[in-house]
Order: sequence, then structure tokens, then C-alpha cells
Amino acid sequence: MTTTAPPGIRDELFGPRRRAVTVGIVLLISLVAFEAMGVGTAMPALVADLGSVRDYSWPFVAFAAATVVGTVAGGRWCDARGPRRVLLGAPVLFGTGLLVAALAPSLPVLLVGRVLQGAGAGAQGVAVYVLVALVYSPAARPAVFALISSAWVVPSLVGPPVAGLLAEQASWRWVFGGLLPLVVLALVLVAPVARRQEPPSRPAAARRGLVPAAVVAATAVAAVSWAADHTATTPLTGGLVGVLALAVLLPAVRVLVPRGTLLARRGVAAVVAGRGLLSGAFFTATAFLPLMLTEVHGWSLTAAGLPLIVGSLGWSASSAWQGRRPELSRPVLLRAGFACVGLALAGLLLVTPTWGVPWLALPLWALAGTGMGLGFSSLSFLLLAASAPERVGFHSSAAQLADQLAQAVVIGIGGALLAVLASVTGGLTALVVLLLGMAALGAALAPRTAPVAG
Repeated sequence: MTTTAPPGIRDELFGPRRRAVTVGIVLLISLVAFEAMGVGTAMPALVADLGSVRDYSWPFVAFAAATVVGTVAGGRWCDARGPRRVLLGAPVLFGTGLLVAALAPSLPVLLVGRVLQGAGAGAQGVAVYVLVALVYSPAARPAVFALISSAWVVPSLVGPPVAGLLAEQASWRWVFGGLLPLVVLALVLVAPVARRQEPPSRPAAARRGLVPAAVVAATAVAAVSWAADHTATTPLTGGLVGVLALAVLLPAVRVLVPRGTLLARRGVAAVVAGRGLLSGAFFTATAFLPLMLTEVHGWSLTAAGLPLIVGSLGWSASSAWQGRRPELSRPVLLRAGFACVGLALAGLLLVTPTWGVPWLALPLWALAGTGMGLGFSSLSFLLLAASAPERVGFHSSAAQLADQLAQAVVIGIGGALLAVLASVTGGLTALVVLLLGMAALGAALAPRTAPVAG
């Protein structure tokens, strides 16, 4: 693992005092990334062994819903008592979930494992952000976030094929159990620094109802996922459940994010809103791009995955580039990131029709990945810059929730568009237009993410 950051920053990341925790942070993120990327590949074998096709979505839904609760609870604990116990406990919870899933004799037991994994992953992600704020200087944070971004690249490249190989040649259970030694290693690397973290001297006053609101939001996420899966077969029921879920989700979100987030008010609220817009636009398009290439243009599944690989490489390269330039304005980089994603989405309008040019997906998704590397890392930096020490946990959990909820909702809307319009091409075109609007809105709001003076 190397970095091309300036020598002083490189020493801060990989000098004797920081090397172990830097590697441990990257490993923690990589483990969650591998699980996210690999489980989907192994899921057909898992469902064939423990359940049926009707159960296919529930392992994903269980993980996503538990992640929401873990994210909120982890953020609240970090602000009240510091990140030490979350940093030590969340990997244990995640590892326990891996063990339960690997040994699961039935689908209900596997779902318990997925809940534990999701709760651990959510809390762990927030605690990593809090630790970055406590341990690394502001000048080093762009490079740290570049490393965190790179922690998603290798899993995105090797996760699906390795998981598929394990499922075919050994057992799907190794997709879970095989990560346990790495969880132990990551915990050993992070533990010394985690134990030195003290509770904040001025704990922030807790916002009332955070955990109940998180449970409501998690339930709504599960309902949105169910509605997306059933809109095609039972459109009236699926649509009604989806609308009710969104109606319940909105007031819960208002509790879970900084005030003014839904209006993108200047400062941290705009940063959290930007996170939702950027993630919702990019990851929703990523989820539907293989469908576009296979159903509309007849590409194989292997070929349809190539744009995703190219996008991951673009993300890694641009994230590393911004990490070497801490002097650049992050709102400007964020606007450039949204512009890149928006241009890529606009280009997809030349891919979605049956007469479209499918190979354009490769350069377009390299451009989109470049935008994510610029935008996502900039949002992470701006979040810490706008957060008082006693609010980093809450703000970090809010940003991750915006990420998770935007993806869940917009992907659900994409599924509904495909069902309602009864045409793959028509549904995908309408979805791309929606995502393009999100990217354009994010670019317009980017200047609001600058830290508020005073």
C-alpha cells in the first residue's frame, strides 16, 4: 500500500506512529466493501441452499436496514463517549455476523447474521470518520480519504470473481467465513490507537428520538425494497407500500440529519444533502447500467461489468490526485465532480435507446468514476471541516444515512419506472433523466458546502 502524497503527509500516514492505524482503517473499509461486492455474486448459491427465489432480496434488505440503525447508534455513541468502544466493538459485531452467516443452517439464522453484519458495518463506518478527525491533521485528510476510496477499488475488482469462485469450488459459506482472519487483523491494528481515545470534554446534547427514528427509517428502507421487488407483479400493492414507506421515511430523516439538510442550507447541511445527491445519482446508475447493456444491447454479464471496473479505476485515480493537492478548494472540486457525473449521465442518453451506442458506456463511466473520486473525497473533507469535535459522530452518521437512503429510494423509483412504463428502454431513459437532474442540482448547490465562517 503506497501513497504519492507530499513527504510530510506521507510520514503522517505511514510513519511509525500512524502506520498501523492507517492500514487498519483501510482494511476495515475493505472488508465491508468486499462483503458488499461479493455477497451478490454468491447469493444465487446461498438462496438455492437455504431458501427459494422468493427470498432473494431479504439478505440484502436485512443488511441495509441494520446498517441504518448501526450508523445512527454508532454516531450517537461516538459523540457522547468517544469512538473507542465503537472502534473495538463494531468489528467484533461485524465478525460475529460473518460467523453466524457462515454457519447458518437456515435462512432465518442467516438473516440474523446479516443484521449483525449491517449493524457492525454502519457503526464502524462512522467511527472511522471520527477517528480520522481525531488522529490526522486537516492537511493529511484528503490523502486519508483517498486511501479510504481506494479501499473500495480492489474489492470491486476482485470481490465478485473471488466470491463466485468460492461459491462454485468450495461453498458460499467461505464468502463470509473467509474474512474472519482479516477482521481480527484489522482489530489488532486499530486497537492501540482506539484505546487511547478519551470521551469528549464537552459532549454534545443528544437530539431526541435518534434511535427510534433510525428504526423507523430502517423499516421504511425495507418496505421500499419490498415495493420495488413487487411493483411488477402487484403494481397496486407495491405502489401503495412504496408511497406509505416514503411518507414515513421523510419525518424520520428530518430527525436523523442536521437541520436544513432537506433545503441544503449553507454549511454541513449542504454537505449532507450533497452526499445524498451524489451517491443516489452515481450508485443508482451503476445498479442499472448492466441491465441497460444486457437487456437493450444483448451484452453478456461479463461484458456488462466492464464499465463498472473502469468506473472504479477512475474513482481511485481521481481520488488519489485530489489527495496530493490539499490546497485546492473542495467546493470547486465537488462542483467538478458533479459535472463529471452529470456529463456521463447525459451521455447515457445515447446508450439507453435500442439504436444507441453501447460501447460509449466505457468512457462515460470512467468519467463518472472520476467525478466520484473528486466529489466523494471532497464531501468527506468538508464534513469534518464543518463539524465541531463533539458533532463529528452525528454529522458522519447523517452523511452515511443520506448515502444509504438516497440509494435505496432512487433505486426503488428506478424499479417502479421499469414496471410502470412496461418498457426497459423507456424506464431506463426516464431514470437517467431523473439522475441527471440530481447531478445538476448537486453542481448548483456545491458552493453552499463551503464551511460557514465563525
